[in-house]
Amino acid sequence: MRVAVVGCGAVGSLFAAALAQLDDVEVWAYDLDEAHVRAINEHGLRITGAGELVGRVRATTDAAELPPCDFGIVAVKSMYTDRAMAETAHAFADGGAACSVQNGAGNEELIAGHVAEVIRGTTFPAGHIVEPGLVGWDTKGDTHIGPFEPSPAPMDKVEALADACTRGGMPTHALADARGAQWRKLIFNSASNAIGALTGLTHGRIAESPTRDLAWAVMAEGRAVADAQGIVLDRSPEELFDFAARKEIAYDHKPSMLQDVEAGRATEIDFLNGAVVSFGERHGVDAPLNRALTALVKGLERGNE
Repeated sequence: MRVAVVGCGAVGSLFAAALAQLDDVEVWAYDLDEAHVRAINEHGLRITGAGELVGRVRATTDAAELPPCDFGIVAVKSMYTDRAMAETAHAFADGGAACSVQNGAGNEELIAGHVAEVIRGTTFPAGHIVEPGLVGWDTKGDTHIGPFEPSPAPMDKVEALADACTRGGMPTHALADARGAQWRKLIFNSASNAIGALTGLTHGRIAESPTRDLAWAVMAEGRAVADAQGIVLDRSPEELFDFAARKEIAYDHKPSMLQDVEAGRATEIDFLNGAVVSFGERHGVDAPLNRALTALVKGLERGNE
């Protein structure tokens, strides 16, 4: 099996390093960070923190170097999905399936514009880049994947990818319908990420401060939008929120959107709170708190510019 990881940031690196532990998987990584790619090729992809491992990965900044692949794991920031897939689509043109493990909703639609077989996915593990070639693994957790209904990969391919990820150390569940898992995390992230970005609070501190009530109200809007689409959540996002806030889980973890704001980068707000708003509009459900958080984060981005 040959797998290309498109976007070797924190989450992409976790998958790439895990899959590289397997003798029957050849792993390629595509990323635009030249220093990161160079360090991976020279010293291996090093993971530290919740797990310690080194993965021998073939990394490149030139998408044209990617060979034909059986699978792609798409882990770029959501605002770069369309560009990244346009550059790498040739690697999946001969029956390859591309799986999103990105935040939010709307990425699969963009991937399907370039790849015939698409896998919907959501993942809980998180981390951060410590230095080129070295990624800190902050939190563990499970990944859920399933066929993306408008352009589905066959279920046997979904199961094969889930098996490889699980054997590599990233527990992954193959589901016939992965929407419930995806929207559970989207609803969770819409509260944790946006509030964290605006307040500078870690996840645990959001849960124990006055912002907790706001988080619950934001998640209630997300639930209403999921219900309007007939999506049955696989778990309670509120329970996930409290679970993640535990000291030994993600109390001190900075939500990825806060990391982006602190680094002066663009955020994924349009694919998180913005997605709740847009999917709500399609199904006649208003989400005023998510709309307000989207506007505030966009204002914060403008200030960073």
